[in-house]
Amino acid sequence: MKRAYWFTAAIIVASLGGATILNACARDASPAAAKPLDKWTPGLNYTQLPSPQPTNVKPGKVEVLEVFWYGCGHCYALDPTLEEWKKTKPAYVDFVRVPVMWGPPHEQHARLYYTLMELNRLDLHSKVFDAIHKDHVLMMAQSDAEARAQQLAFCKSQGISEQAFNAAYDSPAVAANLQRAKEATFRYGVSGVPLIIVNGKYTTDVAMAGSDNPKLVAIINDLAASEKKP
Repeated sequence: MKRAYWFTAAIIVASLGGATILNACARDASPAAAKPLDKWTPGLNYTQLPSPQPTNVKPGKVEVLEVFWYGCGHCYALDPTLEEWKKTKPAYVDFVRVPVMWGPPHEQHARLYYTLMELNRLDLHSKVFDAIHKDHVLMMAQSDAEARAQQLAFCKSQGISEQAFNAAYDSPAVAANLQRAKEATFRYGVSGVPLIIVNGKYTTDVAMAGSDNPKLVAIINDLAASEKKP
């Protein structure tokens, strides 16, 4: 009986040991966790810039930058999606907008954007889009003086005094932001808007997302996740 017992015990121990080894092998053979960008195709869904550009975010943050123009219908169509995404974006993402600076009409709109920023009234950002695309108040003109008058009228309709508008419009801060926007337009070689730039390294846009705004948001989130430091 004892010999039978030890023989049976040996078989059990060997079986358990073999099972342990097999389980360990199975664990070792399991695929690595998927990386954020595995589901997207470089050149199709996003582009990696040949020379990454510096950003202005704090350590541990990832910059997501939108280059836009108030006069652009595609920018207007994307704006509600980005406004909703801002409410749920990862905490480590800093979202920044930069108005494109191709020529005088773009500079006129960019000056309005940075004037609203200086006034701490970027809550009016989407209303500017509505005024231009729904109400056909272009906020730009052949002369800077006429563009300024249209923009002043809009701001006054939103409760901003003429004095406050003029102080912000002519401020050194707005002038400095315009210069930075011009440099960014050149540095990134912006040829179309809206353009999304993630951490100065990747670009994507609506077309690369197949004209699917939720898909674009998913691409943005995954590009940002790929840049997040552990």
